Amino acid sequence: MGAKYQEFHRRSIEDRDGFWREQAQLIDWHKPFNAVLDYSKPPFAKWFVGGETNLCHNAIDRHLKERAGQAALIYISTETGEEKTYTYAELHAEVQRMAAILQSLGVGKGDRVLIYMPMIPEALFAMLATVRIGAIHSVVFGGFAANSLATRIDDAQPKVMVTADAGMRGGRAVPYKHLVDESLRLAQSPPQKVLIVNRGIDKAMPIVAGRDLDYAALRAKHMDAQVPCVFVESSHPSYILYTSGTTGKPKGVQRDTGGYAVALAASMRHVYQANPGETYFTTSDIGWVVGHSYIVYAPLINGMATIVYEGTPIRPDAGIWWKIVQDHKVSVMFSAPTAIRVLKKQDPAFLKKYDLSSLRHLFLAGEPLDEPTAKWIAEALQKPVYDHFWQTETGWALLTGLPGIERHPTKFGSPSFPAYGYDVRLLNDNTGKEVGPNEKGVVTVVPPLPPGCMTTVWGQDDRFVQTYFTSFKEPMVYTTFDWGIRDKDGYYFILGRTDDVINVAGHRLGTREIEEAISAHAAIAEVAVVGVADTLKGQMPTAFAVVNDPAKIATPELRAALEKEVMGTVDGLLGPIARPNHVYFINQLPKTRSGKVLRRSIQAIAEGRDPGDLTTLDDPVGIQMVKDAVTGG
Repeated sequence: MGAKYQEFHRRSIEDRDGFWREQAQLIDWHKPFNAVLDYSKPPFAKWFVGGETNLCHNAIDRHLKERAGQAALIYISTETGEEKTYTYAELHAEVQRMAAILQSLGVGKGDRVLIYMPMIPEALFAMLATVRIGAIHSVVFGGFAANSLATRIDDAQPKVMVTADAGMRGGRAVPYKHLVDESLRLAQSPPQKVLIVNRGIDKAMPIVAGRDLDYAALRAKHMDAQVPCVFVESSHPSYILYTSGTTGKPKGVQRDTGGYAVALAASMRHVYQANPGETYFTTSDIGWVVGHSYIVYAPLINGMATIVYEGTPIRPDAGIWWKIVQDHKVSVMFSAPTAIRVLKKQDPAFLKKYDLSSLRHLFLAGEPLDEPTAKWIAEALQKPVYDHFWQTETGWALLTGLPGIERHPTKFGSPSFPAYGYDVRLLNDNTGKEVGPNEKGVVTVVPPLPPGCMTTVWGQDDRFVQTYFTSFKEPMVYTTFDWGIRDKDGYYFILGRTDDVINVAGHRLGTREIEEAISAHAAIAEVAVVGVADTLKGQMPTAFAVVNDPAKIATPELRAALEKEVMGTVDGLLGPIARPNHVYFINQLPKTRSGKVLRRSIQAIAEGRDPGDLTTLDDPVGIQMVKDAVTGG
């Protein structure tokens, strides 16, 4: 840990006002702020109070003078074979067309627009157009099923929904529209209008007259649209992004405008060491926070070209990402450990085939990075590889290396040090005291949270406080719900979740949500879902279910048939992303004498570990059944 980093971090905590006032100069302000921070109502932090700005202005308009002809958005689909580059001027025109369409449908400042889209340029046009007119977008990942979509519709209450006929994955069409129709049937307060980008993939797409509108037809009416940016106060919400919680109801993470813009602009300089005019490649999806921050907003705010990729890392072959790096002279790349583990199984010749001289470094996030994977990709690329840790809630990195400030040696499996602005503490979960080197503790942050972090839970201020700030009494801290340790050199290592949220290939899933979906099957009386370590995806949900009629699982054939049905139920309610890798049928779940299911012990057995302290166990039969189910005994 170098002196330059330590001084930079110290100042960000001890002189917040001066530090963030400097960072705020990285963006355009329509009206200057009159205070850097209002923290009069802990834990709610308001950054750059009174200042007015606009995310779309900072991402596009302010670059037109110098970068009108420079590439802004590079779209590559290995699914359809389509490639298209939009300059800043062309992106500006497309976003204004989309903004004019939204305005014609009655969308104004503060209204919500729900976006359920594949990785196509129109998805970004919709996001940028929404914030351009002062509205609030809520992007829902295209892998979610109708029921999950409906719960998000009811929470956000969008005026308009933007979708497409279908996405593509691995050469197969993934129809969207029938899920949209079903979600609107299930929703209590569906939007009045649905704007559809028809890609011509789903030929049988149903259209609801009066509600469903064709994007291409409306775009043709607004080709010359001039839609000025609506400048909003810094704390005005820019978007809602739903994340799984330990209860079945998803949490709408609410992000502000000014603080988020400043945080992203600063991160491009200090964390990613990325320069205007270069190309940035993030291999995520706009449905996740990484996609919001580092496919859409941060690269554009920084005057870069951003790559929007529809496809997998191994199609047409395992060299596709490296070909993109070569062809578009990518300087900074951002991916997930799962994707690297997929590539690790492929022929290493693909990494040697392309010229990667433009690539400065690779960043990985989304789940803990194991040492063998980190070592493999670092040696294969011969480039610096930075693991960094952040969450939907933080919007940008919490623990990270800072090559833009000072280069330091990385340690495999470690996301390095606290990012500037984060006063990180590792606390003992029982005493609340700080732990020493190499002692396990809960990763927490002393508020105020820095700019760019969530400002509240949409429509539920109480839930924001209750969920994130009540795990420890003194001092009040934000909890990440992750275990961590810090070694003697100050490097942090993330050990996994403290709650019932699991990380499946970087996607956060609440085990409670999956349990509720499984319980919806008529044959299931009770179920426990745990996250089990998986060499490829990090974790996978595994279910242990009790049936209401043992006759339904009397033979191996009946068990297999019921397992398939239960997985189908999960697919229908949550989407294939939440499907358990196994559903084990047992006659009773292991519980404490007070009736609490021993999920930690179940997880340990499923992973082949010691189940730990079982002194509170009500009946040893349940734990033995879990053991027998896992081992086939």
